[in-house]
Amino acid sequence: MTRPFAPGYRIPPDLLIRAYASGVFPMAEAADDPEVFWVRPETRGIIPLDRFHMPKSLAKVIRQDRFEIRRDSDFHGVIDGCAEPARGRRKTWINGPIREAYGELFRRGYCHTVEAWRDGNLVGGLYGVTLGRAFFGESMFARETDASKVCLAHLVVHLRDCGFELLDTQFTTEHLKRFGAIDVPRGRYERMLAEALAGEAKF
Repeated sequence: MTRPFAPGYRIPPDLLIRAYASGVFPMAEAADDPEVFWVRPETRGIIPLDRFHMPKSLAKVIRQDRFEIRRDSDFHGVIDGCAEPARGRRKTWINGPIREAYGELFRRGYCHTVEAWRDGNLVGGLYGVTLGRAFFGESMFARETDASKVCLAHLVVHLRDCGFELLDTQFTTEHLKRFGAIDVPRGRYERMLAEALAGEAKF
């Protein structure tokens, strides 16, 4: 289900938080499109935190300690990276209203990043929203091979350690399925979301 807003619409942060709590999230057609629309998928992608699949090749990269992993140190750098053209993605859905709204959520402590750094440069990362014991993954990027994968693995371990129950990926892709992502029907997802929102976890 989608519902468009008027061009140039600003997303009020409180509205955005309520939307996540009801299983809805915003997107845009392109970075230069001033409109945004709400999305409530019939099936929702999640990565079960107790069934995350760690490929052997990724485990090897992590053991090599190739990247310095940081959290919440460069939100704007991460969202810029997520908005860059990449292989298989020539345009982004991250437009002005979305940048502004998630920047405000970051300032309020609801939006978080996991970042991969190498030689003082941001080379990969991801960001998402937290409510209760749920983490809603928004986007990820990599400027070096395996950087975003290492961030995802770090995220999963961190969420487990902090008591989170739900890792929402919005949709599944072949890439995410390699790590254990599955589709769940909307009704089941909304029950899982309600359970996650009933508790509290700190990122």
